[in-house]
Amino acid sequence: MRVGVADTTFARVNMGAIAIDELKRHASVAVERYTVPGVKDLPVACKKLIEERRCDIVMALGMPGGKDKDRMCAHEASQGLIHAQLLTNHHIIEVFVHEDEAENDAELAWLAEQRTREHAVSAIRLILAPKELERDAGTGQRQGFADAGPARR
Repeated sequence: MRVGVADTTFARVNMGAIAIDELKRHASVAVERYTVPGVKDLPVACKKLIEERRCDIVMALGMPGGKDKDRMCAHEASQGLIHAQLLTNHHIIEVFVHEDEAENDAELAWLAEQRTREHAVSAIRLILAPKELERDAGTGQRQGFADAGPARR
């Protein structure tokens, strides 16, 4: 198995290094890293990781800012990632941490690490143990902050 890790220089946390560390903790996989300037560069990076570097799955890691235009750029990048998935028929796990999700730099760094690590585990499960994901269906899993849990009747 080969896992792609696409990250950005715009992020304020080295999410790519965190993802690689977590991937290696959970499986013996080859990792291909591709770093780009910002989130809108991620779709083509992911597509190249799949098509040119033969990755089976890719993680797209980014940290949009907290302003309205940053949210718009994140949305555009997300749309590009969805399009790249459809073009390549491969999963691209979007791992975005918006700066305005945290109250301060310490919480931002914690959230970026937690969300990245949890998504790395999900990526491994998706390609190596999909039945584990089926068992968690409907349980309100969240990456980063606490899980929401299932809805109660």
